[in-house]
Amino acid sequence: MTVARVEAATAERSAWLDGVNPAVRILLAFVLSIPLMTTIDAVSAGVAVALMVLCVPLTGIGFGTVLRRMAPVLLLMPVAGLSMLLYAEPGGRVYASFWYATISDDSIAFAVAVGIRVIALALPTILLFSRVDPIELAAALAQVVRLPARLVLGVLAGTRTLGLFVDDWRAMRLARRARGVGDRNAIRRFFSMAFVLLVFAVRRGTRLATAMEARGFGAPVERTWARTSRLSRRDGVAVIGALLIMAVSIGVAVSVGSFRFVWM
Repeated sequence: MTVARVEAATAERSAWLDGVNPAVRILLAFVLSIPLMTTIDAVSAGVAVALMVLCVPLTGIGFGTVLRRMAPVLLLMPVAGLSMLLYAEPGGRVYASFWYATISDDSIAFAVAVGIRVIALALPTILLFSRVDPIELAAALAQVVRLPARLVLGVLAGTRTLGLFVDDWRAMRLARRARGVGDRNAIRRFFSMAFVLLVFAVRRGTRLATAMEARGFGAPVERTWARTSRLSRRDGVAVIGALLIMAVSIGVAVSVGSFRFVWM
C-alpha cells in the first residue's frame, strides 16, 4: 500500500518543471514578466505567449487546465484593451470620435498590444506555480533565498489554509440552499457569503497564529527544516530558457520594427 502511494506521487510529479527549485520559479516569473512591462507592442507579447504555450508540456498540466485557469484573465482582457482603444493618443486613420474618446489606427494597435500583454503576464504565473508544493516553497525561501524563518512559516501557514476557503464556500452554499435561502438574489448572496468567509478567515488566522506562537514557531532561534532545498543544473537550464524566450520575443519585435517602449 505504501509503495503504491509513493509510486503514484512520483507519477504525479514527473514533469520536467517539477525538478526546478521553487525559488528559481519566482526568478523565472520575474524574467518572463519584467521585459514585457517595458514594451507595448503586440509582436513581443504574442511571440512570448506562443513560446510559453510550447513549454506547457514541460509543466505537467494540460492545455485544458491552462485554458480554464486563464478564463478569468481572458474575460478581463477586453476591459484592459478598451481604455487604450478609446483614450490612447490617436494616430493614423481616425474611425470614430466622441467627446474624449477617439478610435484610430494607433489606438487599435495599442488595445491589441495591451490585451496580448495581459495574457503574456498572467501565463507564467499559471505555468510556474500551479504544481508548487507549499512545503518545498517554504524550504526554498528559507534555505536558498535566506528569508527569515518567521516570515517563511507565516507564508507556509497561509498557503496551506487557502484550500480551506473553497471548502468553506461550498459548505456555506449547501447550508443556505438546505435552508431555502440560497436560490434567489445571487448578488446579495455572494456579498453576504463573502463577508462570512472573511470572518471565518480572520478567526482561523487568529487561532493559527496563537497555536504557532504557543509551539515556538516565533522563537528567535536557528530553525531546522524537514526538506533540503538545493539548486541544480536544471535550475540553470530553466533560467537560460526563460532568458531565451524574452530575447527571442523582443528580438522579433525589433526586427519587424514594432518594438516600442512604454514611455515612448
